[in-house]
Amino acid sequence: MSVGDFSAVLEKLSTLIVAEANLLGGLQQKIQGIIDELDHMKAFLMFAEGREEEDPMLRVCISQVREVAYDIEDVVADFLRCFDRHYGYGFFGHARKIFNSIKNLYPSHQIAEEIQAIKSRITNISATHRRYQSEYGTFNQLLASSSSSVNDSLQDYRNLAGLVDEAKLVGIDRPKQQLISQLLDGDSQFKVVSVVGMGGIGKTTLVRKVQEDAHVKKEFQIFTWVTASQTWDLKELLRVVIKQLYKQIKKSVPEEVASITNASELHEHVTRLLQNKRYLMVFDDVWDPNFWHFLKFALSEGNCGNRVIITTRNAGVGNATNGEFQSYVHTMEPLSFEDSWTLFCKKVFRGNSCPVHLKSTAEGILKKSRGLPLAIAAIGGLLGSKGTSKIDEWKLVERGLGGEDLGGELELVKKSLFLSYQGLPYHLKTCLLYASIFPEDKKIIERRLIRFWIAEGLVQEKAKMTKHEIARAYLKELSSRSLIQVTHPHDPSPREYHIHDLLREVICSKSTAQNFATIVAGDRSSLPNKLRRLAVHDLRTFGMMPGNCFKYLRSLVIFDSKEPLPKHLLSRMLCNGSRILKVLDLEGTQLEEIPEEVFRLVNLKFLNLSKTRVKVIPKSIGSLKNLMYLDLRKTYVTELPKEILKIEGLIHLMVSSAMALPFGVVTGFKGPKNIARLRSLEFLYQIEANEVLIREIRELKQLKGLGIYGLRRADGKQLCSSLGNLFNLEDLYLQALGDHEVLDLEVMNISLYPSLRNLQLLSVRGCLQKVPQIIPLLHELTVLDLGRSGLMENPLESLQYLPNLESLILNEAFRGESLCFKAGSFPKLEKLWLWRMHNLKWMNVEEGAMPNLGQLNMRCLRVLEEFPWGIQHLIRLQVLYLDDLSDKVIAQMQDHDVESQGYQNISHISKILIWDEQDGWCRHPQYWKTRKAGPQNEDEKRWLDWGASTSHLSEYILKLSLS
Repeated sequence: MSVGDFSAVLEKLSTLIVAEANLLGGLQQKIQGIIDELDHMKAFLMFAEGREEEDPMLRVCISQVREVAYDIEDVVADFLRCFDRHYGYGFFGHARKIFNSIKNLYPSHQIAEEIQAIKSRITNISATHRRYQSEYGTFNQLLASSSSSVNDSLQDYRNLAGLVDEAKLVGIDRPKQQLISQLLDGDSQFKVVSVVGMGGIGKTTLVRKVQEDAHVKKEFQIFTWVTASQTWDLKELLRVVIKQLYKQIKKSVPEEVASITNASELHEHVTRLLQNKRYLMVFDDVWDPNFWHFLKFALSEGNCGNRVIITTRNAGVGNATNGEFQSYVHTMEPLSFEDSWTLFCKKVFRGNSCPVHLKSTAEGILKKSRGLPLAIAAIGGLLGSKGTSKIDEWKLVERGLGGEDLGGELELVKKSLFLSYQGLPYHLKTCLLYASIFPEDKKIIERRLIRFWIAEGLVQEKAKMTKHEIARAYLKELSSRSLIQVTHPHDPSPREYHIHDLLREVICSKSTAQNFATIVAGDRSSLPNKLRRLAVHDLRTFGMMPGNCFKYLRSLVIFDSKEPLPKHLLSRMLCNGSRILKVLDLEGTQLEEIPEEVFRLVNLKFLNLSKTRVKVIPKSIGSLKNLMYLDLRKTYVTELPKEILKIEGLIHLMVSSAMALPFGVVTGFKGPKNIARLRSLEFLYQIEANEVLIREIRELKQLKGLGIYGLRRADGKQLCSSLGNLFNLEDLYLQALGDHEVLDLEVMNISLYPSLRNLQLLSVRGCLQKVPQIIPLLHELTVLDLGRSGLMENPLESLQYLPNLESLILNEAFRGESLCFKAGSFPKLEKLWLWRMHNLKWMNVEEGAMPNLGQLNMRCLRVLEEFPWGIQHLIRLQVLYLDDLSDKVIAQMQDHDVESQGYQNISHISKILIWDEQDGWCRHPQYWKTRKAGPQNEDEKRWLDWGASTSHLSEYILKLSLS
């Protein structure tokens, strides 16, 4: 349905109807009746949506009901706007209430007419479709027909697997050997191996190659292959297993098996057949996490070294056996560009090289496949039929990939990807559709998407969980189902996601069909009669849209544009005042002044002005009584008016300067007095420290994230006292006033532990006399930054046993000459920054230290005498960045003798990058090549852009906090 979760509005509405019963008159019953109808509609849509693919009549019915449900929400929003007001108390409050009822006579009449029109539409739909179901049978019949169509789609998907086999899939050897080693590890205990990945990534092909391997064939007596489905039936599945087992032992299936109707008896039959036999069973394309729970009783564990392989799109299925049996989960990765190119050439050019005149176009086409083997094979088959002389047809495919006329095989690929969407629970379908508004090459920032969901009411309430926690669980579920992927899992930036281009086409198509969102991206395509959500990818087209089309908008998101967004243009678009606009995101639009129309959007919950040129927030901000999120990061705003305090439901208030300042200083805003009135605040960044503010924050007991800059030495005692009252704090960012200002945190000791025990991120940027006593006690801490702390004592002594620390930033943090990472220290550390240690001469890593370190960044260590001793012990170290080190160390690093001890110590590191002032990032000579023109790939470019100055380090901490 994609209509928002209206539960909070309904609760408010019920209270209002009771309170205003005398003044509302007949309108009360009409509103209540229309709300009851909305509940029935939502129940119908939740059940029927997704079952309309093979039934055009049902599709029309669902579309009509969805539009009526949207219109009901609009009417309810109008009603609340007119009547949901606080009139005050006493005589004047009563007088205002009567005056308001008189003023609303005409709007009440309009609302009543709209309700009557809606009821007439509902009556017509009911008559035409016999109350949504009679022409289509019962709901169970709907379900049965949809199951048939789903199974047909699954069969189409399985037939596509041959595409990959035909192309002789490349890049399979390493994962194949990994799986074989798990199967033939010599352990006699039962083990389940799960292969997880998105549809079309080659799970089935990989497992078939494993099962057919000669070494595997030699080790097992029994082999079975059972294909499951979204609507699997346990008894039928067990009968398939029994049939295959009898075939393996070369016997006929007894007739009585067909007559067994009890699942327990079928279980027992399977168990008897497997007794004392070593088997390898494959269950392909499993969707349900409960699958294994029902099946495990039929399998004889024994001590024969039995193995089961499961392939699935859902990581939840793969993890279902953890802790119960020996298990191993293999996550399928997309093909590298090199392997993708090889596969593409095999399919298109029969293994020959790509003609020069087609190479650029071919690379553009291949980029859209994002390493998905099934898509590469399908696209390759399409292009192979076009020949190599018709470059215009190739360019047409590049521009229109995802269109309707690109060939049957590609449409089947998209159809198989659509199954993943169909398999989602109802609420996750809506959330995934929201991701369709992002431009194709725009990364999806976790915090941004989550806040969209919450502002639009798409996150369902749950006991003992905040909406942000629930939304993160939604995102995790979408990720586990391989529908949305983390772009750079090891990147220091906030978590970014992307959706495969072909899957995005599927989602966008579904979004358009449901009128969920409209995308304006440079063409004047036809617009729906009522825009519900609008994503603007091209401001030039946006400027030509009629202003009256914004009347029904719920979300308006304008993505970064090189073109400035004129104030008058936005004013024209908002002049009618959208009745239900909840999300207004203008990030990166270069807007210089906020039009007054923005502050008339009384239902607005999310206002993002980050990366704009806005300098002043007017007093009228106080009229946005429903605002939850105000994002002013990287703007020129330095102060907020006191009217901000009227927004009592504000949850996120984020302000930081767009000006680049030295030494990583991040400035924010001067807060108004009495900020403690914002009792709902959960995240507050970056607010300027003063005596009153530091005292007031103790009242903001809901705070989970807090960033304060401009702290002085004298603020330490009061700051610690206030922090002792914030028991929900998870992220804390403290920044001193100046480069040499000492932060007095001596009282940050064990007495603060009860309030700070859940702290996960701590950034203390300023001079410290010693490491605060409480830090070693913060066992939930995952990120720690001690930038510019200038400690005389070795910080590792007190920090090394933090059990969950994953990232440690030591930037100008130590004045000593040597650091030693002792055995057993930093058990979970994954990323380490050692920057600007101007006295550091020696560094030692003992065996067993930092066993999980994957990334080490060393910069501005100009007196380092030798390369860190013991770095060979960091066996999981994958990336090493070196910049501005001593000449001695660089000389050691550039030793080309592969037999030397120094070279052997670093030979296990996958990527070593050395910054050269003339050449840029150069790979270490062990790769036998350097890059004179700059970074070699996107990962290196991201590091270059991010690590160019120390200001980015503080930006990283701030971003982590805001995420």
